[in-house]
Amino acid sequence: MTSVDSLAAGPLFGLPLPELWFGLVFAMLATFLFLDGFDFGAGAIFALLETDDERETVLAAIGPFWDGNEVWLVVFGGALFAAFPPAYAGLFSRHYLLMFGILGALILRGLAPEMYEQRHDALWQRWWGRAFVVGSVLAPFLLGVFAGNWLVGSARSLTLAGLVVGVTLTLLTVVSGAAFLQLKGSERLPDSVTTYGTAATVGYLLAVVVTLAVLAVRLPEGLSALLSPSIVALVVASIGLAAGYIVALRREQSLFALGGAAGLTYGLVAVVAILMYPAIDPATGATVRGTIVSTLPLNLMTIGASLLLPLVAVYFVVLYSAFSGPISPEEAY
Repeated sequence: MTSVDSLAAGPLFGLPLPELWFGLVFAMLATFLFLDGFDFGAGAIFALLETDDERETVLAAIGPFWDGNEVWLVVFGGALFAAFPPAYAGLFSRHYLLMFGILGALILRGLAPEMYEQRHDALWQRWWGRAFVVGSVLAPFLLGVFAGNWLVGSARSLTLAGLVVGVTLTLLTVVSGAAFLQLKGSERLPDSVTTYGTAATVGYLLAVVVTLAVLAVRLPEGLSALLSPSIVALVVASIGLAAGYIVALRREQSLFALGGAAGLTYGLVAVVAILMYPAIDPATGATVRGTIVSTLPLNLMTIGASLLLPLVAVYFVVLYSAFSGPISPEEAY
């Protein structure tokens, strides 16, 4: 038997590759929502700051990271397309208006800081500062709308489930953003950043309650799906993480607060994945095993991912190590 024949004979090492790729796709989505999430949250907090120095500090804090963080959105889309092409085609064709909206918000969020720094004119910076805020808030909101619609299997762009998930995710990015800004610019930013993070955490927990109530009505399994042990455990863990986040933020233990925000983000995405499984596209009833690619390409992709993802991880370790610590007064975007 040739090596190609052996790769086509069955799953690599007998592993449950469809489920592993399902989990990997959502792990990539969660990684994007956390890493770019604190950039989005910083952009939202940007709107609440009063001085030019404070706003410049926010831009300097996210400057080295935001474009690299967006790589994970591309990786998420690429993995979904490569592993579950029917689900990818169905989702992106049904929600193409949302996709264009997300893309437009990301472009605006990326372009605005560049334009903001081009001229030191009050009117110019005011309008590009507003554009930065709009892009930073609109991007996670529309991503949340997309995720909510995906979960409940809706073909419409605007649904109640999508809207509440969009609000929930937007609040969560502010939670991450406050911790990140405290970590990077605590000496140059006002104490109100801590207040914003605390308020966003409380708002996030309330939004989660509303989201779960909507899902209890909207999901086919109803309340029984939300009372499964794994979902209950994740909700309880999220409450604990939120409490720990608030304590750490108030004590200026920024790294612990950022870790708590990461836990909340991965927990939220895990809830979506658990509620969705075994479906990958609830709108059509397509399942993970029914839409996964054939054995040979699946095995080859698994080998490729096992080689490439560690390299990507090393890149991010180097990036964040190179720009670790608080930003200095002379740093700029």
